[in-house]
Amino acid sequence: MSSKSTFILRLLAVSLISISLSAISFADPVKFKIATIAPDGTPWAALLNKFKSKVRKESKKELMPRVYLNGLKGDEQSIVRQVYKGSLQMGGVSTGALSTIVPDMDILELPYAFPDLKTADRVLDEVRPTVEALLNEKGMTLLMYSENGYRSFATKDKCIKTPADLKAMKMRSQESEVHVETYRALGASPVTISVGEVLSSLQTGVVNGFDNTPIITQALGWNQAIKYFTNTRHIYQPALIIMNKEWFDGLTPEQQKIVRTNGMKLEKKGRKMVRKLEPLLMKNFDNQEVKVCELTPTERDVFKKATAKVWTIRAKKASALGKKLIEAMK
Repeated sequence: MSSKSTFILRLLAVSLISISLSAISFADPVKFKIATIAPDGTPWAALLNKFKSKVRKESKKELMPRVYLNGLKGDEQSIVRQVYKGSLQMGGVSTGALSTIVPDMDILELPYAFPDLKTADRVLDEVRPTVEALLNEKGMTLLMYSENGYRSFATKDKCIKTPADLKAMKMRSQESEVHVETYRALGASPVTISVGEVLSSLQTGVVNGFDNTPIITQALGWNQAIKYFTNTRHIYQPALIIMNKEWFDGLTPEQQKIVRTNGMKLEKKGRKMVRKLEPLLMKNFDNQEVKVCELTPTERDVFKKATAKVWTIRAKKASALGKKLIEAMK
C-alpha cells in the first residue's frame, strides 16, 4: 500500500473517531417528568426537588427530571393512569390512588392495620417484593416509599366520638374500595370525589366532611371548610413514587443505578420530614379555628371493632399476591 493510501486511511479513521466522540459528547439528555398533587412548600415538594437535583448532578445532566407540583398533571388517579400509559415517567401518589390500576394496593390501607409508625415501616419493608410484583404486573415499578401519615375525620358540624356520629353523614371518600367499605362499616354515606373538587363540595354542602391526614388537609386548604378534626387515626396511608417500567428498563445500567440509589437514599428522609411536621400541623388547627377532638383508647377501640369486617370483605376480592399482603399485615 502506498504512503498516500496509508495517509488517507489514517485521516478517515481520525475523522470517524472525531464524529463518534462528538455524537457522545452532544447526545440528548434523558428528560423525564415527575408529578404529584402536593403543593410547593410541602415535604413532598422538597423531597422530589432534592431527588431532581441529585439525579441531575450525579448524571452530569445526562438525566434531566422535571417536577410538576400542585396537581398540574391532574389528580392522583390521573397521575397513576399516566404513569401506567407512559405519558408520565414518575408519579408520587398514595397507595389508595394506585388501586385505580393496581387494585390490591389499597390493602395496605385497611383500617387500623398499623398500630404505630415503627410497625408500618417494618411491614412495608417486608412486603416490598410483593408490592414490586403487583406493580410489575401493570407495567410499573417502585422507586421508593414515602407517606401521607394517619388519616382522621374532619367535619363541619361536630366531633366524631363514636361510629353513631357518622350515621348517614355524607362524607367525601377517596376512590378506593377500602375507603368506601370503611365508611359503610361505620354507618356513613361515602361520596367519592376527586381531590380538586373536595373544597367546593364541602362549601356547597355536597358532603359534610372527609377523612385525611393533617398534612394533606392543610396543604390543600380543606381546613377552610371544617370546624372539627377528630384524631381517629383509623387508616395509615403510605405513599409511593412509582415509575413506568418500560421507560426505566430503557435506561442504561448506570442511569438506572443513579435513579434507584438516589430514591432509596431519600426514602427515610422523606418519612422523617412528614413525621416531624405533624405535631406542628396539629397545633396549627387551633390558629385556624378548627377544634381538635381526641379519642380515648376505649373510644378508638370501638372504631377498630366496627371496621374489622372490612378486612374480610377486602380479602374475598384479593388476588394471590393481595392475600400475601393481608397475611403479612396480620
